[in-house]
Amino acid sequence: MSLRVEEMAVHFGGVAALADVSFEVEAGRITSMIGPNGAGKTTAFNVITGFLRPLRGRVLYEGDPLTGLKPFQIAERGIVRTFQKTNVFPQTAVLDNVMIGLHLRERAGLAAILLRRRRVREEEATLAALAEEILAFVGLAHRRREPAGALPFGEQRLLELAIALAARPRLLLLDEPASGMNPAEKTAVMGLIRRIREQGVTVFLVEHDMRLVMGISDRVIVLHLGRVIAQGAPGEVQSDPQVISAYLGGR
Repeated sequence: MSLRVEEMAVHFGGVAALADVSFEVEAGRITSMIGPNGAGKTTAFNVITGFLRPLRGRVLYEGDPLTGLKPFQIAERGIVRTFQKTNVFPQTAVLDNVMIGLHLRERAGLAAILLRRRRVREEEATLAALAEEILAFVGLAHRRREPAGALPFGEQRLLELAIALAARPRLLLLDEPASGMNPAEKTAVMGLIRRIREQGVTVFLVEHDMRLVMGISDRVIVLHLGRVIAQGAPGEVQSDPQVISAYLGGR
């Protein structure tokens, strides 16, 4: 297993956002977490990536505990995420946004950077070439020189994904990657997520678009009122009576 969550509990003001939630994300697969608004999906992501500490429970990645680590420490272990709200540097060029995401790959020391030594210049050229490759991979090479804030919303979502890929993830958490996209853009992002998995990256996503979820997922986890009510293959989850009740109000 790549990621294991054990009996995770989170309370806000006495209200249980997550109640003893346990699940696994298998390496090399696409796993989706779904559920109505307020089910606890983003809260689970926040705990996994160190932005929130649970009341109890633990998170393991490849057998090593993550609980208590800071977000940057978790990112250094190859666990990278995107957010519901688009998170780019709007006044900065698209290429430079990806260059910022490449900072985890930098090896030059501060003194060398200040002195602009030759190896720093060479490393900058290498990182720039990597940024170009990532932009081509997500379909934004033609936008490289434009300010990120000038991109249409769907392309800003792609840029955020490019920034996440620049951090060289082994486990990529995507929080509503298709939010705000039109049908054509959603189809394109489905293909992109598949290609990311083909590169050896494990993908764990939260998404409301059921066509996207059922079309790309190897496994689906369903949260409702802070609890896991179903998990399994997409077809199994779709026909589960508890899932139908949660989404349709028992009708």
